[in-house]
Order: sequence, then structure tokens, then C-alpha cells
Amino acid sequence: MPRPAKRQRSTALYEAILKLRTVDECVHFFEDLCAATELSAMEQRFDVASLLLEGKVYTEIMDATKASSATVSRVNRMLNYGNGSLGDVLARPMPDLSQYDD
Repeated sequence: MPRPAKRQRSTALYEAILKLRTVDECVHFFEDLCAATELSAMEQRFDVASLLLEGKVYTEIMDATKASSATVSRVNRMLNYGNGSLGDVLARPMPDLSQYDD
């Protein structure tokens, strides 16, 4: 049986994310968009990636994030063999968002 055709990626979501101006606005956007479990999983993977890039060992990361060893391993593989974007973003300084203060 042939594989179904891969759905073409829409950039609308990514363009909308670029419009977010504050952390609170970002949190509310993702709370509206994602199921609680999806958001929790993404936050956990992001935290795992941050700790891996800090040089923490698996057991420390598992204790700090409550992630499974499989999740830590998966994130580690992504950091080592992925496209590098997450590591690049984590290495950037936080932008000055004061221009968006009301």
C-alpha cells in the first residue's frame, strides 16, 4: 500500500508566532492553541534541551524535569543530529521586549 502524500507545510502558524510581543501573550497564545499535555511536553523538551546544553548529565536532567530517559535521549539526538535551530535559539540573548510595554 503506498504511503499517503505528505501534507504541505503551512507557514501561517509560524508567521503568527512571530507577531507575539510579550511572554504573557505567547503563553496565552499557546494555551489557546495546544492541549495541556502537548504544551507540557514541549516545555519539558525545551527544558531538557537547555540542561543538555549546560552540560548536565541525564540523571540530573531527569530529576530536574521529571522527563524519562527516552525523552532526554530523544532531545539529545535532536540537538546532535537535528538542524541546529533549537541550540541556536537557546544561545541567543533574550531580546529587549520593553518596546512593547503598554
